[in-house]
Amino acid sequence: MNKTIGFIGTGVMGKSMARNLMKTGFSVNVYTRTKAKAEDLIAEGASWKDDVAQLAESSDIMITIVGYPSDVEEVYLGDNGIIQHAKSGSHLIDMTTSSPQLAQQISDTAKEHNLHAFDAPVSGSDIYAEQGKLTIMVGGDKKYFKDVLPAFEAMGQNVVLQGPAGSGQHTKMCNQIAIASTMMGVVEAITYAEKAGLDPKTVLESIQYGAAGSFSLSNLAPRMIDGNFEPGFYVKHFIKDMNLAIDSADKMELPVPGLKLAKDLYDRLSEAGGDNDGTHALYKYYKMMAKEQ
Repeated sequence: MNKTIGFIGTGVMGKSMARNLMKTGFSVNVYTRTKAKAEDLIAEGASWKDDVAQLAESSDIMITIVGYPSDVEEVYLGDNGIIQHAKSGSHLIDMTTSSPQLAQQISDTAKEHNLHAFDAPVSGSDIYAEQGKLTIMVGGDKKYFKDVLPAFEAMGQNVVLQGPAGSGQHTKMCNQIAIASTMMGVVEAITYAEKAGLDPKTVLESIQYGAAGSFSLSNLAPRMIDGNFEPGFYVKHFIKDMNLAIDSADKMELPVPGLKLAKDLYDRLSEAGGDNDGTHALYKYYKMMAKEQ
């Protein structure tokens, strides 16, 4: 590989994504606000850069996966951000789940600087990130998609160009809407099984392979049953995603009652101290409600 990738955001998902890029043969520069979070990547061969500007100036492809749209805006559009310092002709890939409107703004501004921007949020657990099996939903110019496809393929197995700028984020909204209601169903099914005196693990042996089957049922229900609420994806970030989806739906005058109910339940989980748990910790809130009955 002769392209150098600048990677910003080495959290639960990002660290594995950067590692897979290196395993595939890319040279990787890294920057994150807390250098300690990148120390193991640096030990494995990544090059540390002291700030966003330095990383942009020394990379051909920039990849970001940060926390919130405000972080995305700062990293790309700020005075010391990527767009102001990237080399002409560079490719910019934001893999944060963010606002479709912001993705369009970044793309338009990038074009003014002869840069090519993609919004490419991901779906899949921390395990899928480790295995390089993420689903990647891409928005951007088809003309330049082939230039960044090898990087996407290092991180994921299901990479689809959905359309122009913003399309990746809109697709991720669809994904999060589906997950939100599905997670409520999975949690209710497990708590029902327990209340009925069944062994929930044995119940799973039947229902996960039938019409009720889903990623959440097969991969997260066992964690619920075992009391393991370590985050593959944080509750606080899922709430952020649901807010983005509700905002986008409201702009389109589209009713999303299932999503709004799920968001209300997750807000209650957050208020009970669950922000840093995995999304499957909604199970704990249902258990609390069951005890109160």
